[in-house]
Amino acid sequence: MSEVSKIKIGVLGGGQLGMMLFEASTDMNLELHFLEKNDQYPATKICTHHTAGDFKNYDDVMAFGKDMDILTIEIEAVNTAALKQLREDGKKIIPEPEVIELIQDKGLQKEFYVLNDIPTSPFYFSDDRESIVKAIEDGSIAYPFVQKARKDGYDGQGVTVIRGADDLETLFDVPSIVEEMVDIDKEIAVIVCRDQEGNTQCFPSVEMSFHPTANLVEFLFSPSSVNPEQEKEMQSIAKVIIQNMGMTGILAVEFFISQDGEILVNEIAPRPHNSGHQTIEGNHCSQYKQLLNILAGEPLENMDIIQPAIMVNILGDKGYTGPAVYQGLEEVTAIEGVHVHLYHKEETRPNRKMGHVTVVAIDLDTAIERANFIKETLKVIT
Repeated sequence: MSEVSKIKIGVLGGGQLGMMLFEASTDMNLELHFLEKNDQYPATKICTHHTAGDFKNYDDVMAFGKDMDILTIEIEAVNTAALKQLREDGKKIIPEPEVIELIQDKGLQKEFYVLNDIPTSPFYFSDDRESIVKAIEDGSIAYPFVQKARKDGYDGQGVTVIRGADDLETLFDVPSIVEEMVDIDKEIAVIVCRDQEGNTQCFPSVEMSFHPTANLVEFLFSPSSVNPEQEKEMQSIAKVIIQNMGMTGILAVEFFISQDGEILVNEIAPRPHNSGHQTIEGNHCSQYKQLLNILAGEPLENMDIIQPAIMVNILGDKGYTGPAVYQGLEEVTAIEGVHVHLYHKEETRPNRKMGHVTVVAIDLDTAIERANFIKETLKVIT
């Protein structure tokens, strides 16, 4: 590890994903630097090296990157023009700027799936709200459907479900894609990893349960309830996606399984992901440790599940905005197998991600019982 310790890794973004990446790096003796606006973000509150700047700004990214050996991201909304120039200047960029650009635009994602025979739900492009309304009137689009803004959607933002005419007021007036509503049986995620030599490996799939209104993961179950054939198919699709994109790094692939058993790709993210938080305690290697292995040119590690786990997102409670107060924290931390991760966010607001809890147990039923207690007990108020 003596050579690895000399590598300077620049991370664009300082949110909770960066925070957990930094925590994983402390066991590897790596030098991580974060580019973020100030020191009040989850990662910049705890990291050793922080540069004040905007990861969307060309000059800030260039100035930051020139002193790094490798650059990576913890959020997609970064300046890819600067990353391309830094690559020309000899810097290694993981994931590749072209991959980031593709994933920044949900429309380009969908086109990629079609061109590469990746199963996904039928979709239409729209330029604005008016074009969607006209398409409904002429019968080109039928209720129910989902509208997704092509760019800048994050943590449930930029997505609206239109079940009937009464919901049209929630349409976004931006370039977007319109997807036919899938009759969903399960929502599954697979994180696939590809190292600098092209070796590819997947974490076992996990199952997600979403908040009914916030469009955020409320519970995550590991292992998922899919059968071996479905597991094999989803891992195969995830590997095809990352290989056909020519991507290095880790890629979260979100799937729908319909009531008819059809497997469809929903969305992808080229970075650590909410669907992999439980790997810190539940798997032999976490998604963060694996990304660091890839960045450092180290071999991929065993990603098998150690024991069943459930991840519970800690969201800001409805009706509270202001300085965060964690109610029920002592009761939760006293439970066997509970691991609380708070994101050092001082201000709470409804449905803001404030942290997560991972519950590991000898079986999933025991973990579910404890997770339900956590959901009812741990509240973020003011």
